Amino acid sequence: MAAAVDALVDTHAHLDFSAFDADREAVIARAAAAGVRWIVNPGADLESSRRAVRLAQQHEGVYAAVGVHPHEAQACTPATLAELRRLARQPKVVAIGEIGLDYYRDLSPRPAQRQAFRQQLELAAEVGLPVLIHDREAHEDILAILSESRPRGILHAFSGDLRMAQRVIALGLYIAVGGPITYQNARVLPALLPALPADRLVLETDCPYLTPHPYRGQRNEPAYLRLVAERLAELRGVSFAEMARQTTENARRALGIP
Repeated sequence: MAAAVDALVDTHAHLDFSAFDADREAVIARAAAAGVRWIVNPGADLESSRRAVRLAQQHEGVYAAVGVHPHEAQACTPATLAELRRLARQPKVVAIGEIGLDYYRDLSPRPAQRQAFRQQLELAAEVGLPVLIHDREAHEDILAILSESRPRGILHAFSGDLRMAQRVIALGLYIAVGGPITYQNARVLPALLPALPADRLVLETDCPYLTPHPYRGQRNEPAYLRLVAERLAELRGVSFAEMARQTTENARRALGIP
């Protein structure tokens, strides 16, 4: 099925989080009205992964990823991995995620983070799914582990420099950009994005976090993805329609969204 010209894909949205408990249905409806046709909801732990699967089953345009966030790495036990394996085979699960490393908050010991990351990369390879990768102040370890395993997938909330972006793309991965590219004090990301290949960029909100300008400081939601697409189009000197078409094609290819 061909996508509408202005259809967008939010490749990373935590709609299962409690921030949306009061108005989740309205949030999903607003996303559709804003042209966001597909939303991928990653898990952060086992229970969040279960919620993501249920949400995907209830809404046509919502898909799920299942995984254990690095903050919860110590909970990534053999039993957890077995349940993730079961969930990964459910309809509308398109990725393993959100997985990776977070050396900013260090809420789990770094060795445990690296172990959980590797285990879930192995799981992704076993079940034949791409990954949604979290990287916060862990660039070199992320790149080293990805170079070992060579997964398919998306580097979420990209925060590196041009050299890192080029290395990520050389590994065959996609780069996701969100609200931070709209911030009035943003410099590094807006400067490097025009230099990256158009067929390796995807969009995300990471809602309820990273709300784009001019709503920064409020709760983020998928309807605001249009602001990210508009800013990326401006930075790259193309029309909104072209940016929507390209990033949607990229996201569907990266995640196998039918």
